[in-house]
Amino acid sequence: MSQETGRDRIRELLDAVLNDDHHRLDDMAAGAHASAFHFSRQFTRHVGEAPVALRRRVMLERAAWQLQRGSSVTDAAFAAGYDSVEGFARAFSRAFGHAPSRLGSRDVRGHWLPSPNGIHFHSPTVLYVDNGNPLEESAGDVLALMVRHDLDDTSALLDIAKAVDDTDYHARRLPGHRPLAWSGSEESIAEVLTGLVAGKAPWLASIAGDDTPEFGDAMDVATLTDLHGEIAPRWLALTRDIDRRAAWSDRIVDAICEPPESFLLSQIWAHVLTFSAHRRQLIRWMLADAGVDISDADPDPIMWHRQRSGGTP
Repeated sequence: MSQETGRDRIRELLDAVLNDDHHRLDDMAAGAHASAFHFSRQFTRHVGEAPVALRRRVMLERAAWQLQRGSSVTDAAFAAGYDSVEGFARAFSRAFGHAPSRLGSRDVRGHWLPSPNGIHFHSPTVLYVDNGNPLEESAGDVLALMVRHDLDDTSALLDIAKAVDDTDYHARRLPGHRPLAWSGSEESIAEVLTGLVAGKAPWLASIAGDDTPEFGDAMDVATLTDLHGEIAPRWLALTRDIDRRAAWSDRIVDAICEPPESFLLSQIWAHVLTFSAHRRQLIRWMLADAGVDISDADPDPIMWHRQRSGGTP
């Protein structure tokens, strides 16, 4: 999204989404002087969240903030744009895991929900964006840096893999390779890339209590690119939320496992980062073996961070 001189276009789009009078997508688009299709596509691409979804989440965060300061459920419901208290209560309970009536003036729980972009409700007049620059966050936090690098590097490898023809994509380059005893073989670019992208999905499902996701053993690059676009913001949002709550020692029971098994959240992230790094390096070797130029995809997080921060050491 290009910015015109003297204008913060992304902020204008956010303002259009969060305007008190803009309850529908058409209203938001009109406020941004764009068609609904163009507005939704551009907003989602650059903010990482659909406009209606972002508005719903921020309005629920505002409602929680108001309830903590003595607002009635009815007043909070209509202020958030809901037509009925019942509809608001259902949406609130799904988002926060408890009924709005459980919040009161003495409640000390936070009012933020997981966000893929750091945009939250902060006060009656201010939209809060975590740290402003996400690279500033990663510069002071090794976990944030590693998570962001993993997601960005995966995107870069997916772009490079588009140049591989179908035969090379599925060719067995590492016979018998199985990175984990309980996982399938990963002998080709297709299989390793699928493991890299889809590997986070079962953990997301376990933490959310969703059903086991079903994926093929070797998905094509276009499908994996779409899947990564869906998983990456959810993974980043969950990372930020756990870190904000200092909940890394929390334990989940993974009902997907047979038999069910418990894991610390810190164990899950260590596992994912370890095997993501392994797979990303394997993919580089396999791409080079297929004759693909990988010189533009430096694996070093130091170089990645310098490039993203404009060359700052």
